[in-house]
Amino acid sequence: MNSISRQQHNIAPVFDKNSKVLILGSFPSVMSRQQEFFYGHPRNRFWKLIAKLCGEQTPTDNESKKRLLISHSIALWDVIASCDINGSSDTSITNVVPNNIKMILECADIKALFCNGSKAFELYNRYIMKDIGINAVKLPSTSPANAACNEDRLYESWKIIKEYIK
Repeated sequence: MNSISRQQHNIAPVFDKNSKVLILGSFPSVMSRQQEFFYGHPRNRFWKLIAKLCGEQTPTDNESKKRLLISHSIALWDVIASCDINGSSDTSITNVVPNNIKMILECADIKALFCNGSKAFELYNRYIMKDIGINAVKLPSTSPANAACNEDRLYESWKIIKEYIK
């Protein structure tokens, strides 16, 4: 059984100077931390959804995932740098230290900021928004825990980012 433990974010943000959209998650899942890349759980719909939005094949390895994001002007990171968390449970997150999102904003020409799910949105507004002054758009979570939102509903909600990407 999992228990609450202090975890450090171990995945570098993905972005370059041409990034126009920043997508923020809350904190990497256990599987993502083990794989050292975002949305590592095979049932998470993030990569399939981003590929569909970009008109590309779903990437299968970390390098092709990075290429997909960069080639379509998408930056990706998480709100949290470190926290206490029970396994992968967003609801258990406490003692948050936020990531320095300004690092991305100083290098890239971000036109829109999106949060992948309610927890990322809540944490962004609590810990980062006041320092940055950019309102985020809350999108439904791609997590398999968000079973109420099927792939078609996810796509309809997420297609707003198509306005900003290549």
